[in-house]
Amino acid sequence: MSIYATLWELQFPVSGQSHTDCEWESVVAQGVPDYVGEEGPEDHLAFLPAREESMAGGLRAVVFIRKLQPKGTDHSAQEYPDPLLTLTGKEYDALSFGALHEKLMDALRGSMPRMVAELRSPSGAITGFLEDGQTMLIRPPSEA
Repeated sequence: MSIYATLWELQFPVSGQSHTDCEWESVVAQGVPDYVGEEGPEDHLAFLPAREESMAGGLRAVVFIRKLQPKGTDHSAQEYPDPLLTLTGKEYDALSFGALHEKLMDALRGSMPRMVAELRSPSGAITGFLEDGQTMLIRPPSEA
């Protein structure tokens, strides 16, 4: 039996950069109900935030994963080995959707700088401009 309840599934850019021709993937929000762990010792749930400080809105935690990400580690069959983001129920309850979207985009992007602009040239080329001054070729020029 799983400790998770799927709250929602949304499409996000694979690279955490929304631009022309970007690829998309499903991100799933897995909620851990606030009653999980109340029945006794939580050694097998050490990957979750402590119950006492985390609960709000009926949730103990929300774990965000890429769709179809396998679950299970040496510690626990319920643990995701590489979640994008884990929030307490309180954190999730307090975030606006905009703030949550930004956190998920940051997690998907990793250490790559954020794209701030996109330039389309008459040749069909599309160049992305990153916040650190770098550029990236999104689409090469069209061949005529």
